[in-house]
Amino acid sequence: MKPLLKVFVAAGIAAALGTILYVGNTAQTQAPAVQYTSIKGQQTTQAALKGKVVLVNFWATSCGGCMGEMPKLIETHNKYAAQGFETIAVAMSYDPPNYVAAYTEKAKLPFFVALDVDGSLAKQFGDVKLTPTTVLIDKRGNIVQRYLGEPDFTQLHALIEEKLRET
Repeated sequence: MKPLLKVFVAAGIAAALGTILYVGNTAQTQAPAVQYTSIKGQQTTQAALKGKVVLVNFWATSCGGCMGEMPKLIETHNKYAAQGFETIAVAMSYDPPNYVAAYTEKAKLPFFVALDVDGSLAKQFGDVKLTPTTVLIDKRGNIVQRYLGEPDFTQLHALIEEKLRET
């Protein structure tokens, strides 16, 4: 590879990484006032979750990365649920509800699994198109972190612990 081409490739990679880091370190913005409907027909709202640290994970049964991170999401939920932590797994609109229900049963997902039948939840959370996308919301309802792809779970756990300590 010619030296000048290497410089342009390196610059492009650096710009892409900068964009990812910028997206990852979301400024404190209020989470959208949404209503979640579970695969069992239960409902909750973002407002009802205030006072808890909430992880909203956009996923699909057809997403290999989503399936790969799901055991870690279960482990994270189980580790922090008793301390005021909530997990909402939002199945993307293109994911057939019967696939979501079957996987939820098979994997014994211990958290709220919502269907985004019309894509409105994904749209309200910044027009999520890629999965997995994960959003961490603090007790006051502020988005404190957004992850595209599987999070670094060590870093995520540290951030969850920090946010759980806040009053």
